[in-house]
Amino acid sequence: MAVMKSVMLPSLLASLAHVANRTLTMRQCANESRATRPLMFNADGKFQISIFEDLHLGENAWDAWGHQQDLSTVKVVEGVLDAEKPDLVVFNGDIITGENAFLENSTKVIDMLAAPLVRRTLPWASTYGNHDHSLNLSAADILAHEQRWPNARTKTMTPGRDAGVSNYYLPVYGPGCCHSDCRPELLLWFFDSRGGLRFQDRDEHGSPRAQPNWVDTSVVDWFQQAQANLSRQYGRALPSLAFVHIPPYAFLALQTAKAIDAHRQPGINDDNPLAAQAQGWCPDGRNDASCGYGGQDVPFIKALSETPGLVGLFSGHDHGNSWCVRWDDQVPGMTVAGRGLDLCFGQRSGYGGYGQWVRGGRQVRVSRQNTSEAETWIRLDTGDVVGNIMLNSTFGKDWYPTTPNDKSFCSSCNYSVVTSRPLTRRKKV
Repeated sequence: MAVMKSVMLPSLLASLAHVANRTLTMRQCANESRATRPLMFNADGKFQISIFEDLHLGENAWDAWGHQQDLSTVKVVEGVLDAEKPDLVVFNGDIITGENAFLENSTKVIDMLAAPLVRRTLPWASTYGNHDHSLNLSAADILAHEQRWPNARTKTMTPGRDAGVSNYYLPVYGPGCCHSDCRPELLLWFFDSRGGLRFQDRDEHGSPRAQPNWVDTSVVDWFQQAQANLSRQYGRALPSLAFVHIPPYAFLALQTAKAIDAHRQPGINDDNPLAAQAQGWCPDGRNDASCGYGGQDVPFIKALSETPGLVGLFSGHDHGNSWCVRWDDQVPGMTVAGRGLDLCFGQRSGYGGYGQWVRGGRQVRVSRQNTSEAETWIRLDTGDVVGNIMLNSTFGKDWYPTTPNDKSFCSSCNYSVVTSRPLTRRKKV
């Protein structure tokens, strides 16, 4: 008996020390600001993301209604944040209406978007959309402006002019694991679908030069290599979610082939047909309006379809769409077969841009108990919740209430005066 006690005692002491260290670590994590600590599941085992997209800040900033639109957009963000209290905010592209920007202050409007998150000590991460790439607006400058705040998790992991900017991943750890030696339990992938115009670049005729509107193959190569490295490092494929502004062609193929069912894929479906990656480009790289779709996004969507553990891809761009659909088979018009990836639009969030669909933000919540599925819904600026679904094994078969197709308007905006963009920024006096 004495021998057994002497053998068990070191093991017991080691176990107690581990528990004590774990408790100390959790206390230390609790004392760290969530604005700066690594992302982690809450003590209840949940991790929630609020997605805002197509904010279109800075539109017609020289007209009084332009600023009023921005104030209304920020109010939408604040209302959703206060109702949902997420763990992370994702700005999923078209943060700024870049074609209205002036070179000398093109990213200044980011300040008013960051303010409510800084006040709430909330971290955020961004992807950049076609309107974030423009002649006078550089996505790299948006990134630099975001990174002035410790809350910003936006970064770039892919060099090269053609790669775009917002290509990176963020790990999410378990409760109390706020240090890099912990094992991630969820990965969040972010991709730059580019589009718009090349920054300060004109062709031989003096016209702004268009930028390809798909995720570049160099980014696909990086994604596959990074994914393989992480799988080797942690001994398994980690569950994940992905975000990109312009939806890949699979969204359009499914919209056309499956005819979105209002009860099984609840959401607005007014942008039909939707605008997808590689739209307007030819297979040979020409962008002269002679081709409808060039197919350059195929490597990207193929890589996603082959990614084990990837639960869903979340996109914006098409303001009039807010549905999710499962891609689980061969769809006409595509050379890649789906393997069960869920494709989701969010909810148009900003008062800039086209259309008057009610504003809001898609919510995504993942549980540690089952990271192979996610719950998602849309919180509207009216306070209502619509489109609450489970991205699980029966999604696409389950029946849900339809989503009302409501509109919202900027009540403080006087659109009776709309002026052209001045050649130079008007200075305040």
